[in-house]
Amino acid sequence: MVRGLGATQPGELAGWGEVRVGTSGWRYPSWRGDFYPSGLRQREELAHLSRQLTGVELNGSFYSLQRPSSYASWAEQVPADFVFAVKGGRFITHMRRLVDVHTALANFFASGVLALGDKLGPVLWQLPASLPFDEQLLTSFFDLLPRTTAEAGSLAEQHDDKLPDDRTLTAPVLNVPIRHALEPRHESFRAPGARELMRRHGIAMVISDSAGTWPQFEVITSDLVYVRLHGAAELYRSGYSDAALTAWAGRVARWAQQGLDVHVYFDNDALGHAPHDARTLLTLLGAAESADSPK
Repeated sequence: MVRGLGATQPGELAGWGEVRVGTSGWRYPSWRGDFYPSGLRQREELAHLSRQLTGVELNGSFYSLQRPSSYASWAEQVPADFVFAVKGGRFITHMRRLVDVHTALANFFASGVLALGDKLGPVLWQLPASLPFDEQLLTSFFDLLPRTTAEAGSLAEQHDDKLPDDRTLTAPVLNVPIRHALEPRHESFRAPGARELMRRHGIAMVISDSAGTWPQFEVITSDLVYVRLHGAAELYRSGYSDAALTAWAGRVARWAQQGLDVHVYFDNDALGHAPHDARTLLTLLGAAESADSPK
C-alpha cells in the first residue's frame, strides 16, 4: 500500500507492497519560507516534514557518527508509521572503500542507529564513482552486514574505543529486520555478475536518476526497490516536471503491484524542489492506487 496522507491516503490493497516517499535530509535554508512556513522553528522542521511525507533519508550519518540521543529525538518527533532510511558512513564506503571495515561497521551501528526501533528503514551504502565492481570485496562486505537489529546489536558491541561508551547504544529497542541498499556509481556494475551477487545476498541495487552524471541501473535485486532522484536536468538543483513525476508514479505503482516495497527519496534539494516533488509523487501514487481499488 501507499503510505499517503490526508485526502491522498488510499486503502490497503492485497498484493501491493509498501511505498515510501521522502527527501534526502530535511534541514536546508532554502526550504525556509517556502516548504517550511515562515516563522517555523528549526527544531520543528522534521515534525513538519514527517506529516506531509512518509519517510526521510538521514544524510548526517554519512558524514560523521551521530549520537544515540539524536536518533532517539528524531524518532520521537515523527508519526508512528514514519521511517528513516539511514545512509552508511563515508568512512566505510569512501575512505576505507569497503576494505577491512568490521570495526567501522561496529562503530556505525553502535552510534545510535538502533534507537530508531521500528522506524528504522533501509540502510543505504553509496559507493564512490571510482569504485568498480569487485565480487570478492563486495561478498566480504555483504557478509558483514547485519540483517536484524539483534545482529546489529551484537556487531555494535564490538565497537572500538574511538566511540566512548556514553555515546553508544548496542541494545536494540526491539528486534526488527534490516534491509540494505547499494548505490554503485561505476559502469562496471552493469555486469550480470553484479546483479546476481546482489540478488544472492538480498541487497537492493539503487535506481539512481542523476541527470546523466552516473549510470542508472534499473535492476530489481531484492524485495526492496530503492530509488534516489538527484535532479531531472541538473544534479541536485532541477525539479521534476509533472510529466516526469507521472512517469515515475507509474513505475513505482507497477513495482508495488508486484508486491515489492518501494522507497523513493528526492535529493534535488539545493533549490528546494525535493519536498514539493515528493508531495506531488505521493498524490499521484494515491490517485493511482485509488483508481486500482475494487469498485
